[in-house]
Amino acid sequence: MQVGMVGLGRMGMNMARRLVEDGHTVYGYNKTPEKIEEAQGYGIRGVDSLKELATSVEPPRIVWMMVPHGRPVDEVIEETKEYLQDGDIIIDGGNSYYRESIRRAEELRREGIHLVDVGTSGGVWGLKEGYCLMIGGKEEVCQNLEPLFKSLAQKDGYLYCGDTGAGHFTKMVHNGIEYAMMEAYAEGFELIWASPYREGMDFAKLSRLWNHGSVIRSWLLELVEMAFKKDAHLENIRAYVEDSGEGRWMVKEAVDMGVHLPAITEALFRRFRSRVEDSFAERLLAAMRREFGGHRVKEKRD
Repeated sequence: MQVGMVGLGRMGMNMARRLVEDGHTVYGYNKTPEKIEEAQGYGIRGVDSLKELATSVEPPRIVWMMVPHGRPVDEVIEETKEYLQDGDIIIDGGNSYYRESIRRAEELRREGIHLVDVGTSGGVWGLKEGYCLMIGGKEEVCQNLEPLFKSLAQKDGYLYCGDTGAGHFTKMVHNGIEYAMMEAYAEGFELIWASPYREGMDFAKLSRLWNHGSVIRSWLLELVEMAFKKDAHLENIRAYVEDSGEGRWMVKEAVDMGVHLPAITEALFRRFRSRVEDSFAERLLAAMRREFGGHRVKEKRD
């Protein structure tokens, strides 16, 4: 299949590469020329504008966005739709708020353009390991996109979740769960850090141990091990943990629906607190975000 990829950052570039490696034709656009040049080295067909990208793809055109949520998504849609026609498809693979995806789909539908919302998980490891895709939109449209989903995802790693917004709603919940899991690991290691056993403890080896037969084994714990191997006591990382929006949206939805989410809510508030305090647990939270998503950490010298 042919697809235009808008946004060649940490996720978009690797997704475009994975598609090319599986035989698809990918046109790639990024605001920075350096990224376009890099993409061409991977077999991605670099273009210099959204117009060139949209008009290069054969109809029915598929434009896949991997840009930050909010205004950047609206700006790409507003410019790109001028070069699209009835039956063309825009895929939002970023972390957009599902209510915004519903609004955008309704606006595009009036112009005959389909919007598919694809919650994408896999971080910087997706190129090698494959992605996990949560898909929302018109079912028949999504079915026609399956060759792309199969190329990007791990085996059994994609799911049609329902009508418009379902993909991003499900990804929002996924990320909220991630917040709580990270918080649990961080609190556990913080207790060990505060205990008399801290001096003799190798945190990297303990992380590795717990991934062998333990009920708390996980990929996140593998990343914890990697973080401790790089910096045994996380001494070079500031306890400053960003949030990318999904946790806030999930807590807001819980309030609106009257659903009790204490662990996820506390995990979100912990991130807010990290910006004014410093603790071992919060340094570990920052380190985990760096390992799975390539997110920048604030180092002690920053």
